[in-house]
Amino acid sequence: MHGFPSRHGSVDLISRGRAFVAFAMATAIGAAVGWASAQPGPLSDVASLQGAPRSTVATVPGMPAVVDENNLYSEAGVGRLSPAVEEALERIYVPNRAANTVSVIDPASLKVIDTFKVGINPQHVVPSWDLRTLWVANNAEGRTDGSLTPIDPKTAKPGPPVPVDDPYNIYWSPDGKHAIVVAEARRRLDFRDARTMKLEYSIATPNCAGINHTDFSIDGEFALFTCEFGGMVTKIDLVNRAVVGTLVLSPDFHRPDMPPVLAAPDKKPGPVLESRELGGAIRTTKGMPQDVRISPDGRNFFVADMIADGVHVVDGDSFKQVAFVATGIGAHGLYPSRDGKLLYVANRGSNKVAGPPGGKGNVSVIDFATLKVVQTWPLPGGGSPDMGNVSADGRYLWLSGRFDDVVYRFDTTSGGVDKIKVGREPHGLTVWPQPGRYSLGHTGNLR
Repeated sequence: MHGFPSRHGSVDLISRGRAFVAFAMATAIGAAVGWASAQPGPLSDVASLQGAPRSTVATVPGMPAVVDENNLYSEAGVGRLSPAVEEALERIYVPNRAANTVSVIDPASLKVIDTFKVGINPQHVVPSWDLRTLWVANNAEGRTDGSLTPIDPKTAKPGPPVPVDDPYNIYWSPDGKHAIVVAEARRRLDFRDARTMKLEYSIATPNCAGINHTDFSIDGEFALFTCEFGGMVTKIDLVNRAVVGTLVLSPDFHRPDMPPVLAAPDKKPGPVLESRELGGAIRTTKGMPQDVRISPDGRNFFVADMIADGVHVVDGDSFKQVAFVATGIGAHGLYPSRDGKLLYVANRGSNKVAGPPGGKGNVSVIDFATLKVVQTWPLPGGGSPDMGNVSADGRYLWLSGRFDDVVYRFDTTSGGVDKIKVGREPHGLTVWPQPGRYSLGHTGNLR
């Protein structure tokens, strides 16, 4: 979650201005595409890592086969590094939203070894589908000059930026053909050529206020996107390029008196008092859904909610909520363990869009099989754990400290934590390299 909802005004450029902008964009895109295209192609590397499939899941054309239908994270386990990342430097890339920079951390020394300028308001560092480029999504909140900055993982240095409208986040179509640029302020998903970033088509999501995070079905046919400012998730049919519908989320989803409340999501927030037989007060305050991750067996989607202080569980096929797991204040980022058995939940320590430093943040550990919180890792002195990922060996969970200008490294065995000072308002950091055959985007949703 990036900050306050942007309100963009229209821009009226005279013909000469439009011509100049078009020329500048073409020049920048050409330079960046030439830089990114110099990286070798992806398909041979994905094929070389493809083990004998142990599943009968029929994926969409072009999507790598599911190797283990009981654990779609099987190929992102310890020791499963792709040949595509064998020359990548071991680094942590941290986008500092308020500083317009990226901090580069050496995980061996726990020190910032480089900081470089990028575009305006960098939100996430996103591995490309072929694992050969990292893209910084600079969405330029409230402006029209958003951009994507490529980083070469072999040198940890940036290339020339590509002008792109409102790129809050980036995902990749399961077949690797398209970059899915999440234009949050526009309520729109822009599907761009994965190499040239040329816009090919868009899917409008007018009922999804604050569209930002997603994960994809096990077969690649659909995705669930969160609507941060609407308290909902929306289901996108990727095959037919259409919105299937929206689902309002609630910790009280199971109560018989809840459907009328869910049917009126714009109702003024506040408790609705009911009899004890119905369970007491209903929370009608809108939720604020954040990150999304799919269960290892591909059946359910886990959705962090910063207002509900927990994780909603949604059956992807039926598109119905089936559970809610309370975690901690400001549930935000979701990251599976390398063995696919646990889900790490970053609780940001505040229910506010712009929270205070030193909040009541911590990390909850959910057992995928039981839907129970099995561990809670405290953050001594408080903090604001936000977005990140797990180290390649599974030993550490790296998270940005959004309102404390630090990065946290949690030990996944003991829960102990180290802190590293970075720039202002760090957000969607990525750990690189990571194991896996291909990336579906965000800070490293690899399979």
